[in-house]
Amino acid sequence: MTSSRHWSLGAKLLMVGAPFLLLVFIATAATLWVSWQLDGGAAAVNEAGRMRMQSYRMSLSVGTGETSQLPDQSAEFERSLATLKNGDPERPLFVPWDDDTTARFAVVESDWARYRAQWIAAKPTVFESLRADTVAFASHIDAFVNSIEVHIAHWTALLHLLQMSMLASVVVGATVLLYTGYLFVLEPVGQLKQAIEKIQRGDFNARVERVSSDEFGTLADGFNGMAEHLQSMYKNLEGKVAEKTNLLQEKSERLESLYAVTNLVAKATSLDALAQDFTKNIAKISHADGVALRWSSQGGQRHLMLAAHGLPAALVDAEQCLYAGDCHCGSAVGSTLNVIPIQSATPAPLAHCARAGFETVVTIPVRLHDVLMGEVDLFFHARVNPSPAERSLLEALSSHLASGMENLRLNSLEKEAAVSQERHLLARELHDSIAQSLAFLKIQVQLMRDAIKTCDEPGVAKILEEIDLGVKESYGDVRELLLHFRTRTNTEDIEPALATTLQKFEHQSGVKTTLSIQGQGLPLAPDVQIQVLHILQEALSNVRKHARASQAWLDVEQQPTWRFAVRDDGIGFRPETDQFDETHVGMRIMTERAQRIDATLEVFSTPSRGSSVILTLPTPSHPSTSNAARIVD
Repeated sequence: MTSSRHWSLGAKLLMVGAPFLLLVFIATAATLWVSWQLDGGAAAVNEAGRMRMQSYRMSLSVGTGETSQLPDQSAEFERSLATLKNGDPERPLFVPWDDDTTARFAVVESDWARYRAQWIAAKPTVFESLRADTVAFASHIDAFVNSIEVHIAHWTALLHLLQMSMLASVVVGATVLLYTGYLFVLEPVGQLKQAIEKIQRGDFNARVERVSSDEFGTLADGFNGMAEHLQSMYKNLEGKVAEKTNLLQEKSERLESLYAVTNLVAKATSLDALAQDFTKNIAKISHADGVALRWSSQGGQRHLMLAAHGLPAALVDAEQCLYAGDCHCGSAVGSTLNVIPIQSATPAPLAHCARAGFETVVTIPVRLHDVLMGEVDLFFHARVNPSPAERSLLEALSSHLASGMENLRLNSLEKEAAVSQERHLLARELHDSIAQSLAFLKIQVQLMRDAIKTCDEPGVAKILEEIDLGVKESYGDVRELLLHFRTRTNTEDIEPALATTLQKFEHQSGVKTTLSIQGQGLPLAPDVQIQVLHILQEALSNVRKHARASQAWLDVEQQPTWRFAVRDDGIGFRPETDQFDETHVGMRIMTERAQRIDATLEVFSTPSRGSSVILTLPTPSHPSTSNAARIVD
């Protein structure tokens, strides 16, 4: 039993083209070899021509008596002889040696030996035979050149022959390849194209005949199989298209629903608004006849009605508060969606649901991190059983609702913490300023009573002066606190707020102020601006209370980071020793405010030379461009 050998398309084309490729390769190699010989022979002819010119130059030097150049010319001639004899490794130069060229080169060498001995080495005084000897010497060189040119002519003829053979091989090979290409490639491709055109016109009975065992035969089998598959699929195409269309529409509606609920959760500002809008949206999405959203108390003991949509008022009143396990018209069971058929359940708990005309309740637990936050109840007048896709959508919507409820709770806690923190700061500032002043006044009042009892008039006058000074200090502290609490930033640029702060300080204390702003940086956030202004106001308050200064400066740098420096020309203090000075109350407040915005606060002071308070904000992540300094007095 014999098996036929299957040749691939590549093997067939290789068998046809290989002889021509081999022939072209041989002809190309021969052409290159002949070209190399021609290059070497041409270089040898040029070198021999130089020898003829050199012989005339030496003859001219001997005849004119200018023999100083003869040694160099003689050496150059000998180098040319050596090059012709041995070849040149740096370039293709070689003589096609045969008997004729060898004999003629030997004549040239013997003539050179005799010419050199007679006319160069001997230094003759009679030059009658110089011309004849030079002409004879040059003629022998010409004969040597002619022998080389004979070979060059043969090689040139051979090169032309090789070129013609290569051209003929290319023409014949191209013709054969075109024919075989048409036979093995174009004709099967044409048949395949005709079959494809029939398929495009809707004729799924089109087939391609397998005429070879190569790749086109395999392609024909694949095309025929594909045509059969298309023919079978086309019969059910309309049904599949409708199925895919419904699936895409379902996914599109699901995405729209998720986007609507996500947008609702993101924009909700209160739990009541979130609950009302969510019930309306989920009723529309699930096509439910009624929706109830319940909130679960901590521990899951009670379920309170947050919002309802499409439910009778009697049913809403009956289910305002449900205890765990009551299961009137809905109760979350487990951690997944639950379907409760009303008619098949016990009549007592679900009686008012049946009276309202509902037949099915779908309960969806609202959970976040395994913590039950409530449930969503969907009421239907018909028997329904959500598909897996609908169950997944409803559970995803309940998850979004849980996230929104948690975000509202966290935002409320954050606001409460902010209010509590601000109240704590207010109480601390009142304690550190007004309370201390009132305590001082209380002591002075007691001292005044004692002085009145002892009729110490000078002491009474002194204590009255202290009380007057304390009342003025307390009044100034109250006004300053009111100024701090009214501080607001209405623009992105902090410069107007800084200028207003310095104007109020200058009006209150009588101390001249100067504002200097350099650079151009990114604007500060409003909350950061508030903290910066409070810190600068506290620093200026310390200048008013303790520095005894005549002038204060506020220097602001915006590059490479925001930097605020409050300087004065007051009496100063020693930071390392004055640890219990009352100015440290304000320093503690400023330090705490700086820590809130991740800033650093530094204090520098020298007795009798003033003080400096420097606030440096964190380096921003975006670059800024500097400009000329702006000075505001």
